[in-house]
Amino acid sequence: MARGSIADLEGHLARFRRLGLARLPTPLEPLTRLAGHLGGPRLWVKREDETGLGFGGNKLRKLDHVLRAAVEAGADTLVSGGVAQSNSQRQVAAAAAKLGLGCDLAVYHGRLAPPTPAYETSGNALLNRLYGARLHDVPWTGDRNGAIRDLADRLAAEGRRPFVVPYGVSDGLGAVGYASAIAELARQCGERGFTPRAVVHCSGSGGTQAGLVLGASLALPETEIVGIDIDAEPDRVRADVRRHGAAGADLLDMTFADDRVEVVAGHAGPAYGVPHAATVDAVRLAGRLEALVLDPVYSAKGLAGLIALVGAGRWRPDDDVVFIHTGGAPALFAYAAALAI
Repeated sequence: MARGSIADLEGHLARFRRLGLARLPTPLEPLTRLAGHLGGPRLWVKREDETGLGFGGNKLRKLDHVLRAAVEAGADTLVSGGVAQSNSQRQVAAAAAKLGLGCDLAVYHGRLAPPTPAYETSGNALLNRLYGARLHDVPWTGDRNGAIRDLADRLAAEGRRPFVVPYGVSDGLGAVGYASAIAELARQCGERGFTPRAVVHCSGSGGTQAGLVLGASLALPETEIVGIDIDAEPDRVRADVRRHGAAGADLLDMTFADDRVEVVAGHAGPAYGVPHAATVDAVRLAGRLEALVLDPVYSAKGLAGLIALVGAGRWRPDDDVVFIHTGGAPALFAYAAALAI
């Protein structure tokens, strides 16, 4: 592995200062028992669920960069949105509490039918209230950011100074923030003496995958970045990854490699937020073999995709494959009755 390429990435990222919300670097750990059970390549997990604040998760790495702009602009309120069990909303609410800012969230209803009686009151929904967020019920129209912008406009008309955090914290600056995960990972793998054959993760709003592709183009050029579609909308996910990646590349004075965007379909189940048999199997395997807690909306579907790819023989036994654990444990409790675990 070329150390200079990692330094190049770190040089690009150095122009974008963090707020320090996330506890970094996150650990890289072997998944020895899971790898043995699957009979495939050597498996590792990058613990983005251990970023700390508000039960952690991958969005904090993005928020560390995106919210610096909010602080510098003198915002008094963060405005974002998502479904009731949105991991992104929970991390935005936690960040707002830590920074002493207000938080208003557009909570989308109608994107999925509540799978359990606790869906709208437990898990992330409970934590949003605990962190002091004000929740605004809005209908789901398919426009992820429209209601967020409308809410910000209303607050501005009331004299507030809102700052819009896009759905999933996914935009160009969010992609820049997430490229830092590759800088960390490349150094961690180098210390252990291997270059990963692939990095596998769940992909939905696109900013995480955009950042991974951006970072890997410099620091891990031989590594595949494999996004597992968890929205049952692979074409839309792929387009959003490319859009956010191009915006991030402009900020970093880099070129975004469209040909490195791989979004694997077929593992999202019947719809976003709806667990299926492979989702539940992934939750159980991760828990019983590695004591990893996955959520049934994002991380479990990502691991289900990885398990299927291992079963299809995509990688050799001597390959090293890294799974990005994006977090989301609180949502597990809202889905408990639907999982039969």
